[in-house]
Amino acid sequence: MKDNSLLKGALSTLILKLLADNGQMYGYEIIQKIKEASADQMQITEGALYPALHKMEQNGLLKSELRPVSGRTRKYYSLSPKGQKATQSKLDQLQEFLSSIQMIIQPKAN
Repeated sequence: MKDNSLLKGALSTLILKLLADNGQMYGYEIIQKIKEASADQMQITEGALYPALHKMEQNGLLKSELRPVSGRTRKYYSLSPKGQKATQSKLDQLQEFLSSIQMIIQPKAN
């Protein structure tokens, strides 16, 4: 996917889903997981990811924990209770949106 502008609106939902499935993750790990799961079709930059993570944390969807790893401090993110509740709703909204797009770009013949 050469144009990642389409991904911008879905990024927070993808982050919620990854954290729901994996528990705690750090930023670079999220970037790699999205890249891997999309067969290298989605390339998330740090410049897109970290503002999204910070905003989600400010909105109470995520919580974070600093941990020392190999002499460095790494910030791990996980879902807050509010984030756990929001995940399925966000996934349902995204699926509904994708279905609507699909109906427009590939209408069924009558």
